[in-house]
Amino acid sequence: MCFYFSPLNNLLTKGVCFAVISLIWLLASRRRMNGYGGNSKDADEIDCGTVKLSEDFIVADIAIHPRHAQAMKPHQVEGFNFLVKNLIGDKPGGCILAHAPGSGKTFLLISFIQSFMARYPSARPLVVLPKGILVIWKKEIQRWQVQDIPVYDFYSVKAEKRVEQLQILKSWEDKMGILFLGYKQFSTIVTDDGGSKVTAACRDRLLKVPNLLILDEGHTPRNKETDVLESLSRVETPRKVVLSGTLFQNHVEEVFNILNLVRPKFLRMESSRPIARRIMSQVEIFGRSSKGLADGAFTEAVEGTLLNDENFKRKVHVIRGLRELTRDVLHYYKGAILDELPGLVDFSVFLKLTPKQKDIVHKLEMHDRFKRSAVGSALYIHPCLSGLSEVNAENRAHTLRDDSVDSLMDSINVRDGVKANFFMNILSLANSAGEKVLAFSQYILPMTFFERLLVKKKGWHVGREIFMISGDTSQEDREAAVDRFNSSADAKVLFGSIRACGEGISIVGASRVVILDVHLNPSVTRQAIGRAFRPGQQKKVFVYRLVAADSDEVKVHETAFKKEVIQKLWFEWSEQCTTENFKLGQVDIDDSGDELLDTRAIRQDIKALYRR
Repeated sequence: MCFYFSPLNNLLTKGVCFAVISLIWLLASRRRMNGYGGNSKDADEIDCGTVKLSEDFIVADIAIHPRHAQAMKPHQVEGFNFLVKNLIGDKPGGCILAHAPGSGKTFLLISFIQSFMARYPSARPLVVLPKGILVIWKKEIQRWQVQDIPVYDFYSVKAEKRVEQLQILKSWEDKMGILFLGYKQFSTIVTDDGGSKVTAACRDRLLKVPNLLILDEGHTPRNKETDVLESLSRVETPRKVVLSGTLFQNHVEEVFNILNLVRPKFLRMESSRPIARRIMSQVEIFGRSSKGLADGAFTEAVEGTLLNDENFKRKVHVIRGLRELTRDVLHYYKGAILDELPGLVDFSVFLKLTPKQKDIVHKLEMHDRFKRSAVGSALYIHPCLSGLSEVNAENRAHTLRDDSVDSLMDSINVRDGVKANFFMNILSLANSAGEKVLAFSQYILPMTFFERLLVKKKGWHVGREIFMISGDTSQEDREAAVDRFNSSADAKVLFGSIRACGEGISIVGASRVVILDVHLNPSVTRQAIGRAFRPGQQKKVFVYRLVAADSDEVKVHETAFKKEVIQKLWFEWSEQCTTENFKLGQVDIDDSGDELLDTRAIRQDIKALYRR
């Protein structure tokens, strides 16, 4: 109930109303919990030596806080109920929230965690996530918290020694709060076989104390061979939640590795076996049927069918089977909320190599795959970079001295490099139209090259017109760069390492996105695009994925697109779809709908244009 006062007391009124609503919600949560059984001891605490196991929660509903309910979109309410269904009950288990980037997963989980902790005061949630997005979680908690909940992490207090980490873990265990750890931090502690009592105490607390485990960017532990996946599987709570805006990364097997993490032996579960057998009866492996149910055989058969089977009806049978198999543990949201934005136009731009690039492109054949990718990425930008890139790749260098690039600037002809020429033209045209540009690369060299080129040729300044975020950029500098780029009228371009600008970072100041090289994992590129195409974007976003025609990049682009198709088939196919919905359509520049492409300087570099 709300009481209304005069306008002078509006602020006080809102505060009182919020406090009253929160109190009613909290008391109702506790009443619902206490309505079951009469044990005076918290029913979710079991003593186990010096560590409390927190698993025997009483079955009861969980309510969304009214303040959160007002802000939630329908897909978030649906997601909340999905979490309740999986995590609360006689036989709780894990689940996956595969919601599109920018659709509010962090807010949804913060709301659920608070409702969970209001019902179960002895709950100890653990959130494992990439270090770079911890600050986003903290900001969202500050924004949406409805009661004071302590937040613990090792980064903010620089707890690097095990004894320091143990003190934080003890505080988290003894008091109500949320613990945040990075993936590497978590796996390092759990796999530390140093033998000391302090190390063992840290490990035991991480494995036994959490009764809710949240994995943000949960596609991270997707590979069987990694310590991360093995470590997370040892956490004793069955309540594991994976969050991902890009669940499908490279292979079907990786998705099932994550399913096995949240629901151990997923394909062997009683509810899974008949569906999995039915799928196997419909697929073909190398032209012959297989009835085996081994995880590897199953995922290989499914992927082979979705990739290579020309019988689309058989693909549809497999898609329906996959959805039936995973519907109770995997909640997918494509991102209809993004349909409210001005729009997304996503091009693959095949560019003609210049004569100077063609003269040296054959030299790439002598390198191994890693070096060929790194050197090729630089060469396709501009031939003057190939020598520097070879040295960098040889040393596996992750940084680059500015003076090594500066020495190239005096004699450079930008038109000798097709990607360099295209990028500089797009940047000039976009800036003239009042638009900012966001450019991504897998490598530091191309970004440093463009940064120094713009300083030299245009007289721009780093931190005013030009911004850069790489893996070495501190969290504070990263936030400052994004804030300044989004808000400053002087800002022109932001260069981002494609893996350093992950989920949660909002760069909506840009409406033109240039992907400078082709990444084999399509979800990495999709995440990068999602930095600009997300809620808060006020303009139509144009994406240019640059591909060097008649080069290794064409094959990489083709392979990446096939992976993209698997994801679309599995999660986005509907009865209205045809095979044409899963092909890359070639378009004429005149029909592209992009005024920037319809200029002589741009057109002359383009060999072919495709649109998703």
